[in-house]
This record gives sequence, C-alpha cells and structure tokens, in this order.
Amino acid sequence: MNAHRALDTGTRRRADASGRGWHSQIADDREMLRGARDLTKDIADARPAVYWPDMILSAIVGYAAMAGAILVSNVLLAVGLGLLSALALYRALLFIHEISHIRNGALPGFRAGWNAFVGIPLLTPSFMYEGVHTLHHKRTQYGTVEDPEYLPLALMKPWSLPAFVLVAVLAPIGLLFRFAVLVPLGAIVPAVRRMTWQRFSALAINPAFRRRPAEGDLRPRVLRQEAAGAIWAWIVIGAAFTAGWRPLLIALAIVSLTALLNQLRTLVAHLWENEGEAMTVTAQFLDSVNVPPPGILAEIWAPVGLRYHALHHLMPSMPYHSLPEAHRRLARELGSDSTYHGANHKGMTVLVHRIARNTMGRKPQ
Repeated sequence: MNAHRALDTGTRRRADASGRGWHSQIADDREMLRGARDLTKDIADARPAVYWPDMILSAIVGYAAMAGAILVSNVLLAVGLGLLSALALYRALLFIHEISHIRNGALPGFRAGWNAFVGIPLLTPSFMYEGVHTLHHKRTQYGTVEDPEYLPLALMKPWSLPAFVLVAVLAPIGLLFRFAVLVPLGAIVPAVRRMTWQRFSALAINPAFRRRPAEGDLRPRVLRQEAAGAIWAWIVIGAAFTAGWRPLLIALAIVSLTALLNQLRTLVAHLWENEGEAMTVTAQFLDSVNVPPPGILAEIWAPVGLRYHALHHLMPSMPYHSLPEAHRRLARELGSDSTYHGANHKGMTVLVHRIARNTMGRKPQ
C-alpha cells in the first residue's frame, strides 16, 4: 500500500471513530511543501509574452466564431461555430483567475487590457473575482462556511449536483440584469446597492457568502468597471431592440455554454468532502484535484493551468504556464508513493462518479 493510500485509509478510520471529518486529521507533509517551494523558484515569474497572445488570440477566436454563428444560415455550421466560440471565450474568461493571483507589477496593463477585451464585453469584470478568490486560499477559511468558493457537494443530496451544474445556464441573463438594472438602480437606492454588492458581486458558489465593502485601490476599479458594464449592457439591449433579438439570443446561448463548462470544471475542482473544519495545507491539497497528462481532454475543460488545481493550492502565485513543469518536477522528485500523487485523478468522469457516489451513500440526517 503506497503512502497516500495509507494516509487516506488511516485518517478516514480515525475520523469514523471520532465523529469528525477526515480532513481535520491530516497533518502537513513538510517534504512536499518544501519541494513545492524549493524546486520551482526559477519558474515563478509570469511571462507577458505568454499571457498577452494567449488571452488576445482566445478572445479573437471566440468573438469571430460567435459572429459566424450569428451570420451563417447553415444550422450545423452555426452550432459548430457556437461550440468553438464557447470554448475559446471560456479560455479567455479563465484569465480572471490569473488576474486574482498576479503579483503587483508582474504584468503591467494586463488587468485593464483583459477587462476591456473580455471582462466588460462578457459582463464578468475582474472585480467579481479580485478580493474574493483569495479568501478561498486562506489557510483558516478554505472549506469552511466563510469560503465563498466551497460547498460540501459530496455530502449533500444527490439532486444538488445537477442543480448546481444547470443553474449556471442562467448566469448570462443574471449578469445582464445585474448590470443593466441593478447597477443604475443602486446608484439611486442605497439598499439596492448594498444588496447587489453583498450578494451579486462575486463569482461565489456558497449561498451564505456576503461580500464585504471594497477597500483600497479595488474601490475605484469597481466603480469604473461597474459603470462600463452598465453602459455596455444597455448598448447590447439597445442593439437587440433595433437590430432584432436573434443575435443576442445566440450570444446568450454561447455564453451560457461557457458558464456551463466552467460549472462542470468547478464541480470536479475539489472532492468537496470537508464538513466545515479548518484544514492544513496538505488537507486542502488532497481535497483538490490535479488531472495531469497523458489525457488531453482536461486541457479543454480545465485550461489556463486549471487541470493542476491541487498544485495551484500549494503554489497560488505560480503562473499558469509554469504549472506543467512544476508538476513534472514535483512528481519526479517526490516519487510515486508520495502524498503529492494523492491529488492526481484520471479525468472528469471518474471525479463526477466519485462525488455522485458519495452523495447517494449519505445516510439521512
């Protein structure tokens, strides 16, 4: 029996005896943490020559394919272009995750460029992740009720999984309503403004999460991005009234597919087996998911480095283009029996099956 399997079995057995969740029983693996720090120092810098072309090309392909889906009359061709658009825009959108972790000064202008090119047009400006996602990485908040990006899905009812995925289809309509209606109304009615900020201003999945007021240099960015989003939302609605609703409906369908892809990825980004206890870094790592090569599908449904999501929780500031090399170094140095390999999984299907099996195996409370 290898080390991470022994760790998993032993901690689960002790958890059953104590009545506590298994994650709270896992001590930090110091060797793995040192390796993550020492083996990757030379690849820790973000490279503008990678970020800018990747983001811009993804967005251009996405918008061009969307235009093609709107303009062509052949249904099959339109569907194919719509799928290409959704995949390309999905990749472009996921740079919001990188923006939330980029060190100040590492990529000058990238946040502003991404917002102008991707965030505002798709009504998902960077403020909706900045100052929120980092809470998910806090040592004392991950997996607790204070984590905006954690739900114990594996411990919930079976129907919660399809509901969790399918609600994402409505996201583009919700965003359009937020910026076109709630932002202008909130400028007049303070209560609406507070509600909008607290409940509808973060890319969070925890329904109990309430966002605190923006502070520091984030505050003026929020004002600029919300104003730009509201103006753009009304331009889109106005265009629909003057040029017809078909282009908007097709665009909404494509963005809905993008949101659905992201929700599926989110579903398998973690094992979702923590019951609210604070966890060590190693426990957080083992509750997170890597889907490393040789499989190639993960590069489609978890692009921009997110196929290495567990590794990302070890090194949150590591740029996405360095994660494959970091994974190779750690896997080689730590060996196949190490704790590190406990977070490696074969693919989405296996992960969904595990989570679904856990939900169906829960005893009624």
